[in-house]
Amino acid sequence: MDQHHDAVIRAVAEQDVRFIRLWFCDIVGTLKSIAISPADLEAAFEEGIGIDGSAIEGLTRSYESDMLLRPDPRTFEMLAWRGATAATARMMCDVLTPDGEPAASDPRRVLRDALARAEEKGLELYTHPEIEFYLFQEPYRRGAELQPIDQAGYFDHVHRGQGQDFRRTAIQYLEAMNIQVEFSHHENGPGQNEIDLRYADALSTADNIVTLRTVVKEVALSMGQVATFMPKPMIDQPGSGMHTHLSLFQGGKNAFHEPGAEYGLSRTGRRFIAGLLRHAPEYAAVTNQWVNSYKRLWGAQEAPSYICWGHNNRSALVRVPFHKPTKGTSSRVEFRGLDSAANPYLAFAVLLGAGLAGIENEYELPEGAEDAVWELTEQERYAMGIEPLPTDLFRALERFESSELMAQVLGEQVFEFFLRDKRNEWSRYREQVTDYELANTFGRI
Repeated sequence: MDQHHDAVIRAVAEQDVRFIRLWFCDIVGTLKSIAISPADLEAAFEEGIGIDGSAIEGLTRSYESDMLLRPDPRTFEMLAWRGATAATARMMCDVLTPDGEPAASDPRRVLRDALARAEEKGLELYTHPEIEFYLFQEPYRRGAELQPIDQAGYFDHVHRGQGQDFRRTAIQYLEAMNIQVEFSHHENGPGQNEIDLRYADALSTADNIVTLRTVVKEVALSMGQVATFMPKPMIDQPGSGMHTHLSLFQGGKNAFHEPGAEYGLSRTGRRFIAGLLRHAPEYAAVTNQWVNSYKRLWGAQEAPSYICWGHNNRSALVRVPFHKPTKGTSSRVEFRGLDSAANPYLAFAVLLGAGLAGIENEYELPEGAEDAVWELTEQERYAMGIEPLPTDLFRALERFESSELMAQVLGEQVFEFFLRDKRNEWSRYREQVTDYELANTFGRI
C-alpha cells in the first residue's frame, strides 16, 4: 500500500477516528460529502467508494450513473469543529468512472489537467486568495431586511465585536486543519469580513477554499449567525470578492520576476497578464458564475467592471502589486474579478489557461491604466482601448459559448453542462417578478 495511505490508516487508529468524510464538489462548487467508517478506509484507497452520480449537478451524463470516489490521502485532516467525542476526519476526493479513469466532469480533475499542461512547460501555479463574506444575524427570509452582525467598516477594531470572536474561532479551526491564514480583518460592509490564505500551489488552495467556506458556515451557525459568500447580498453595500494573487514558478524561481524591469515584471508575467485581459469576456461566466455576480461587478464599489490592468489602480481587473525589490519571489499579479462564490477548481483552471495562452501566443500587454476607470467617460475608455466586462450572466454566456479556449480548458462535458446549467439559471431569473418591479410599476399603470 502507498506510504500516504499507511500514514492515514495509522492516524485514524491513533486518533480514534470514528467517521471519515469524503468530500467532493459538483460543477458549480457545492460541497458534497459521504461518511465512511475506518473499516472501509482501505477499500476506499484501493478500489474507491461507489456513488450514484446521476443526482449530482453535472457529475455524469444520464447514462453514466455509477461513479467512484477515491480519497486523496494528502488531504487527510481532522474536522476541528467536531470535537473529540466523535472524532471525524475529512479527505478531498477525486471522482472516477467505474473502470477507474478520472471522470471528465470532476472539477478537481479539470484543475489537475490544467496544472499538468503548465507542468509540461516547467511551470507551477501558486495562488493566494483574499476571501470576503458577510455575517448576518439570521437566515434570509423573503421580504425581510437583512441584519448584519455589526455596523463596522474597513479594518475597524470592534470592541467585544462578534466578528472578532468569529474570525478568531474560524482561524483556530483552519490552522488546526493545517490551512495557514496570513491576514484577517473586518471589510468595508457592515458584517463583512475577510480571511486571506497563505500562498500555496493552486490545487491545495482550491481544496483550502472549499474547506474555508465550510468552516466559516459551521462557526457562524455555532455562534447563532449565518454566513454567506453571495457576491452582492445588499444593494447599497460592497459585494464580496476573492481577489487572488497569482504567480508562476519555474525551476524554483518566480517566472514573473525580472530584476530592473518595470514593476519587476518579466516578459512571461506581462504575457500572462495579456492573456488574462484578452480572454476575460470568455471566462467571466466561470469566475463570476451567478446572476448575482454581475450586481457586484457593476455595483460601482471598487469591483472591476472594465478589462484593464494597472499598478496602483484598485478599479483594474488585474493589478501588479508593489513588491520588495530584493525579494523576487514576491512578484505576482492580482486578479480582482473573482467571486468568493466561484468554483475555485474551475476558476483557477480558466485563469491559468488564459494566462498560458498569452505566454504561448506571445500576446502584447497593452498600456496600463492608472486612472480610476470608473471616473473616465465612455469616450475616454474607448480611446484607451478599455472594454467592459459582460454586464450580466446572459452576455457572459454568449462569450463563453463561442470560446474555443474554454472548451479546451474545461473539457467537452464540463463545458456543455456548465453552459446548459447557467442558461437555465438565467431563464429562471428572467421569469421572476421582483420587488423592484412591483414597487415601481404596480400602482403606476
